[in-house]
Amino acid sequence: MAKNYYETLGVDKKASKEEVKKAFHKLAHKHHPDKKGGNDAKFKEISEAYAILSDDKKRTEYDAYGQTFAGGQPNAGFNDFDFSQFTGSNQGFQNFDFSDLGDIFGDIFGGGARSQGRPRGRDISIDLELTFEESMFGIERKVLLTKLSTCDTCSGTGAKKGTELLTCKTCQGNGQIHETKKSFFGTVSVTRVCTACRGSGKVPKEVCETCHGGGILRKQEELRVVVPSGIDNSEVIRMTGRGEAVQGGTPGDLYIKIHVKPHPKLFREGNNLITELSVKLSDAILGSEYKIASLEGPLSITIPSGISFGEVLRVKGKGVPVSKTLRGDLLIKVSIAIPQKLSKNAKELLEKLKAEGI
Repeated sequence: MAKNYYETLGVDKKASKEEVKKAFHKLAHKHHPDKKGGNDAKFKEISEAYAILSDDKKRTEYDAYGQTFAGGQPNAGFNDFDFSQFTGSNQGFQNFDFSDLGDIFGDIFGGGARSQGRPRGRDISIDLELTFEESMFGIERKVLLTKLSTCDTCSGTGAKKGTELLTCKTCQGNGQIHETKKSFFGTVSVTRVCTACRGSGKVPKEVCETCHGGGILRKQEELRVVVPSGIDNSEVIRMTGRGEAVQGGTPGDLYIKIHVKPHPKLFREGNNLITELSVKLSDAILGSEYKIASLEGPLSITIPSGISFGEVLRVKGKGVPVSKTLRGDLLIKVSIAIPQKLSKNAKELLEKLKAEGI
């Protein structure tokens, strides 16, 4: 079950960054493990929540998808904390200036978490509008996106064509740099991605002239989107790896939110389609032929004699496509139009029917 970070800190989803910070300070003071009555597990839990909600990008991802996409767990690196610098007294905690907590947690939760896996590009979300018929039968669309993509010239290496890649001298080819920082927790070990080689451990001897050694560049890219049949309004299609690229890592994902235009006559209800039909009183009594709307166009149906108001007729296999061979049904809700005005002749005929008990 996904964690509710807002509930963990006791703040509203619309809480400002300042309100989130104040809530964290209050709970951190209460649950710090070196305090009397402190709770180590609770302290880690609220620290994890703060690490996400205090970061604009992570908070946006969490609000949209219920998780973040930086790779690894938000509390990775927490086990490296040294709590030995605290005493049992809470005096130091009361006088401590928490203003630099964002930087500390940014290093520990952000950089530390990312360093345990390959870097990951940003996710992208777009909207796609479909007609009712397109959503029913599926369609293939081409969309043009401007995003960070892998350089075609160097295939993402950042090196000039035909030149070799050298071991990065900054990180000695590890792709990561280990640092020790001092914080109010004590001495903290932090691992971050090497900025010289961007985590690859290799640097080009000569840089690519197209991307200037970055391996990625912003450009327009045409993508083919296959919309499956029977997709519903507000559903989301996820295209793995079609988000923004990042050098030495995996690209993010593309999320496509579907918006279906309403049909003037047809309404969806699960795998069935619903339409309404008003028939004349005489046709309801005697029966008749009517044309109704369907996904394939106008469809002729038979109104049986003696049909009742509110009765539902069913046309099998004319509803929502469930698979290549299976479809829901088309349901027709019948209403009977009662004439507001009658001719003299019509009244006489109805009087005769009434006399016969009809």
